[in-house]
Amino acid sequence: MNEKPIGVFDSGLGGLTVLSAIAEQLPQENLIYFGDTARVPYGSKSAETVIRYSLEILDFLLLKEVKTIVVACNTASSHALTALREKSPVPVIGVVEPGVQALLREAGTQEKAAVIATRSTVRSGSYSRTLSATGASLSLVERACPLLVPLVEEGMKDKKVTEMVLREYLDEIDREGIRHVILGCTHYPLLKPAIRRLYPHFELIDSSREIARTLEESLAANQLSGNPGHQGKIDLYFSDITDNLPDMEKLFMGRSIDSIEKVSMGW
Repeated sequence: MNEKPIGVFDSGLGGLTVLSAIAEQLPQENLIYFGDTARVPYGSKSAETVIRYSLEILDFLLLKEVKTIVVACNTASSHALTALREKSPVPVIGVVEPGVQALLREAGTQEKAAVIATRSTVRSGSYSRTLSATGASLSLVERACPLLVPLVEEGMKDKKVTEMVLREYLDEIDREGIRHVILGCTHYPLLKPAIRRLYPHFELIDSSREIARTLEESLAANQLSGNPGHQGKIDLYFSDITDNLPDMEKLFMGRSIDSIEKVSMGW
């Protein structure tokens, strides 16, 4: 069982930031990534549709005999995590809970924090619910930032237009005196340099790093950790392969991957 891969999925390419963090944290683990590039984005879909898509991807990953599954998509984590856990015979980890736990660890005595995410994630209220369930008195401002994903995917993360959009979204958070901000979308870690230039006093909570740490703890608790010294391999699967995929792969992963395969899901 320990040699079996970890399954990671996202609505598209953004989850590669999570995959990269996992590969760095757990280099001995075999990893399988599925990006639903044919049906991206999930952020504008209904909850029912996101759940249906997520369960279909679960079936695919289980056929690959994964030992645990990481839902590297804030929208799917917000809407489909319960359904996935009910159906899956292996552990399923979402991105919301690790992000909230990291916030509580970092925020200390602060009274208010923020999360920036897609419209669907914000509408779901998943971060506020998860925070409330901890019993913490910290209040959370949830801010939808729908323009950030296309700006990242168009290679404009360091352009002036992205700076203008960030100011539009984050100036109000800054005026409220908020200092701790959860990056509630897998694309947003790529914007950390730009955000830090504009708001050097912000403490950014990167869910990709947190979920890698949470996964490591889960594997150890379930006695599923891979063998030390083993160099894990990474296999990427996509529901559609577009012309810009090689550029996106390097953007999100920081390196090229040898094994990329298009998968027909039988829709």
